[in-house]
Amino acid sequence: MGMVGGGIGSFIGAIHRNAAFLDNCIELVCGSFSSDYQNSIQTGKNLFLDSSRIYKTYDEMIDKEYNLDSSKRMDIVSIVTPNHIHFDPAYKALDNGFPVIIDKPMTYDSEQAKNLVDKVNETGIPFAVTHTYTGYPMVKEAKSIIKSGKIGKIRKVAVEYPQGWLTTNLESTDNKQASWRTDPGKSGKAGSMGDIGTHAANMVEYVTGKKIIKLLSKVNVFVEGRLLEDDGNVLITLEDGIEGNLMTSQIATGEENDLKIRVWGDSGGIEWKHSSPNTLLLKLNGRPNQIYRAGVNNSYLSDFALANCRTPSGHPEGFIEAFANIYRNFSYSVQNYKNNKKDDPIYDYPTVEEGYRGMRFIDAVIYSSKNSKWIKI
Repeated sequence: MGMVGGGIGSFIGAIHRNAAFLDNCIELVCGSFSSDYQNSIQTGKNLFLDSSRIYKTYDEMIDKEYNLDSSKRMDIVSIVTPNHIHFDPAYKALDNGFPVIIDKPMTYDSEQAKNLVDKVNETGIPFAVTHTYTGYPMVKEAKSIIKSGKIGKIRKVAVEYPQGWLTTNLESTDNKQASWRTDPGKSGKAGSMGDIGTHAANMVEYVTGKKIIKLLSKVNVFVEGRLLEDDGNVLITLEDGIEGNLMTSQIATGEENDLKIRVWGDSGGIEWKHSSPNTLLLKLNGRPNQIYRAGVNNSYLSDFALANCRTPSGHPEGFIEAFANIYRNFSYSVQNYKNNKKDDPIYDYPTVEEGYRGMRFIDAVIYSSKNSKWIKI
């Protein structure tokens, strides 16, 4: 694996690397970790890379790796930069035959996203987007339960993603994470809706198996001087007449990272929240609530969930493991691509299509809020 971004001072770069390494399917062999070459050099040294494979730019990395012998060159490219530096290295990697795994949102704008979709469709090269929360075993169990019909015909869905870390004007300090996420030139047209709203929308579509077809939104800027929205509420309509609501906020004071989804059918409902990721509640009409727990020894779980568990119940798995499931499953897909084999759907991961859906969601939310009208996606 070669990495673009993720140098010293990055939050998400180390998360990606830890996830990639967990199952011994992926090895980091090169990188261009920062626009600051000295930062990149030191990062590479800290990761024990060959100095000849610590590159000044991602262009240099892609060009030089492409010309190495196939037994030595990188097999995939991981892109963990701010949003405005997603498209160019991703497109160049695909253009040179390298599979790509990229952080969300997939691109700076939806036009770039559509170009990546077209390139992937043209080449057939594997492409993953790290919508991390779909990697949790109990999210996969929720998807399996809903698909089985156990809660009946879906009627309503509610998803919320409150954070409190941007309650103050943190971007005016030296906090790099806040700085680029609130900068339209780097983040794109959305703030919280791009950063965490895309996760919430992806979660709804993943768990239900139904697409959001229209929405009505109201986004807000609560912190004075902030250039992008930091809070919002969205009414959503999904396929098959499913209604729902989606809330994101990064000014929910005191909150950490409590993504939560509830889905109700005409026979029951499910509930999962990120603060208790190894637990899934199943609520069937007229019966006591059932508590499902993650664990390789819990034979009542679906094969779908079990394939993404690593430890027995009571040995908690968390964010890194969920992230690692995406990297592991993507690595299987890359091997299948090389060997001209079909992917096993039990080892799924978010693709370029989900990334494009996220960008269209952002467009619709911002336009709807500005014009106070329902927008089709």
